Amino acid sequence: MRRDILIIDDDEDLSMIISDMLTDQGYRVTCAKDSETAFGLLSERKFDLILLDINLPDAIGFDVCKELRRVSEVPVIFASARTSETDRIIGLDIGGDDYIPKPFSMKELLSHIKALMRRTYGFSENDKTVTFGGITVDIGSRTVMKDGKEVNLSLREFDLLAYLCEHPNIALPKDKLLSEVWGAFSEVAPTTLAVHIRWLREKLEDDPADPKYIKTVYKVGYILEIGI
Repeated sequence: MRRDILIIDDDEDLSMIISDMLTDQGYRVTCAKDSETAFGLLSERKFDLILLDINLPDAIGFDVCKELRRVSEVPVIFASARTSETDRIIGLDIGGDDYIPKPFSMKELLSHIKALMRRTYGFSENDKTVTFGGITVDIGSRTVMKDGKEVNLSLREFDLLAYLCEHPNIALPKDKLLSEVWGAFSEVAPTTLAVHIRWLREKLEDDPADPKYIKTVYKVGYILEIGI
């Protein structure tokens, strides 16, 4: 599965170098040079990891991380020329997952990113297939099969299904699903989530009115029950 990384750094030359390296490694990379741009991107889509500088033109990276942690658990690596022990401790205490001082080698950065991806997602960054009943979800190729026939899903429908598949048998709160699928700062209404759940049930469940797999958890959200 290809992972999406957001680089928030006003050093555009460095961001492009990092972006090229990560793209060559199979990641999808987006760059933002300030917090305003970053929050705009985060409101529109989900990212799997954020590489965050501390000194931004319009904000302090620590404040960006604090705001992000209000709504998302996306992994954050601080990458900064500020190398004091105090800064490193603050970065980790407020919710950062790792801290790498500048300057760093591309090989070192890649090692940190891969290690954090493994710790966070708990499965290989290669393709992952989830099967339940007659349904097969190939997260890497973004395809869904039911009883041997391909099911056509919209981009957001697949993202929602993939997130459910990555967290099977866990009751997921509505705000968590909205944050992780639609974006950390998205203002999408909860009814949008309900509509997408209904669409998934209509395409995947034998009886959408009495779903076997994608179930509602009263006063919580939704769960994908697929057995163990």
